[in-house]
Parts: sequence; structure tokens; C-alpha cells
Amino acid sequence: MKTPIFTGSAVAIVTPFTSSGVDYPKLAELIEFHIQNHTDAIVICGTTGEASTMPDEEHKEVIRFTVEKTAKRIPVIAGTGSNDTAHAIELSQYAEQAGVDGVLIVAPYYNKTTQKGLCAHVEAIAKSIQIPIILYNIPGRTGGLGYSIETLKKLSEIENVNAIKEATGDLGFAAKVAAETDLVIYAGNDDIIVPIMSLGGQGVISVVANILPQETHDICAKFAAGDIAGSRTMFLKLLKLINTLFIEVNPIPIKTAMNLLGFQVGNFRMPLCEMTEANFMVLKQVLKNYDLLK
Repeated sequence: MKTPIFTGSAVAIVTPFTSSGVDYPKLAELIEFHIQNHTDAIVICGTTGEASTMPDEEHKEVIRFTVEKTAKRIPVIAGTGSNDTAHAIELSQYAEQAGVDGVLIVAPYYNKTTQKGLCAHVEAIAKSIQIPIILYNIPGRTGGLGYSIETLKKLSEIENVNAIKEATGDLGFAAKVAAETDLVIYAGNDDIIVPIMSLGGQGVISVVANILPQETHDICAKFAAGDIAGSRTMFLKLLKLINTLFIEVNPIPIKTAMNLLGFQVGNFRMPLCEMTEANFMVLKQVLKNYDLLK
């Protein structure tokens, strides 16, 4: 296995917005909250961070700001993927210059490509930077385009293609990745943290960590320390909450939960919108059931 950029829980951090842009004081506050509560790494400008609605200038500034505020206390991984290879290269090179510890590269969406094109896309990005790449495997958001095992075997031969964020939910596929490549594996969904770690995974890139950073860290730390039963117990206890945070498209439920809990992270950017009233009430009740909301 390659050397992990991080082990444990990396928060897929939300981007707090005001009506006119990014709420940088709030972002700084969230970064401190995560460091104080033992989050192991920060993933900025990912799906949960609504990067797809950020113009380049804003996207780059959020990356730069996060690196500066984190100040090397924990690793920072920047989402720099695109359906345009040249654009992904530009963002990745900027992130490297800004001082991130790695980049998260989603497979091309909308125009998609073949497996041959997917290899060429990643190879071009990898050649343009020196820092590690985490491949983001989430076919549900890329029009069904995912990495085949043969593609991953080929890409894993590239020195700085380091890891995969495995978000297919297919544990059989994850097992093949573990068996046939030397890529570091991270759970891309919170509902498979322990199953992925049982296959040798090194942790999770997490949504629930936005509100429960210490607990998400502890699930991973207990497993890594050999306390499998303790990790499993914590994980299963949180499963209802984890599933509820995905009753509507991410990050709508997690941002709604954070606002209910007083984090004040602002609204979404369209086309994301407020939850339906029925789902809002479900989320609110689950937060109460976990004694997170009075």
C-alpha cells in the first residue's frame, strides 16, 4: 500500500456562504472547530463544499484561505477535478502552489469519457503536479462513469496517484481494489466506514464529521487500534443519523442540520434548495433523538 496522506477522518467540509459570497470568518471558525475536535484532515471544495457552483477565483481563494488557516496542523486536500482536463490541471497546479497536501480528482462528468480517456485524463493531471492525487470514484454523480479495476491498476503505477475515495457503495468492488492495487482506500460514504476499514481502508472522507468530528475520528481510531467491537458499536449507533443526512441530495441535509445546531453556515447555491417540509421534520426529529437538538 502507498503511504496515506492521512489516516482517520477527513471532513468533507461545507462552504459557509453569505448572500454575497463565502463567509470566510465562519470558514476559519469551522477549521478551528475541526482541529480542536481531532478531525484528521480537511477536504475543501468537494461535493459537500458546493465547489461546482464556485467560479475559479472564489474556488482558488477558498483553497488558499484554508491552507493558510490550517497552517499545516492537519493535511488539506483540495477538490480540483473537472470534466475539462485542462481546467483540472489549472486548478490542481494552483492548489499545489497554495500548499495543499493533496488533490481530490472526480471522474469527468457530463461529457464523460471511455476508460482509455479516463486514464489519459488522470495521467495528464498527475504529470502536471508533484503532490498526491486521490481519485474520487462516485458514478452516481458522474453519469455512471466509474473506474474499472484495470484502469485503477494502470493508474496506481503512477507515483503520485495515491488513493481512491470509494463512493460506489460496492464492497465487492472495494475488495478488488484492495486485492489488485496498492492504492490507499478511503470510504467515500459514511455508511461504509467500518466495512471499508475491514478491507484495509485507512479511514473516511466524511459528511457526518461536519457535526460529529470527534465521534467520526474515534470510529476510525478505534478500528486502527484494534478495538473492532468498539468501532463497530459507535458506527452502528450513528448509522440512522448518517442515513438521514442523505435523505436529500448532499449537502442539503448536512447544511440544514448545521444551521439547526447553531453553526450558521448560510444557505445553498442554486440549483440546491431548502429541504421539503416532510424531510426537514424527519431530520429535525433524528437530531433530537441523538440529543444533538433540544
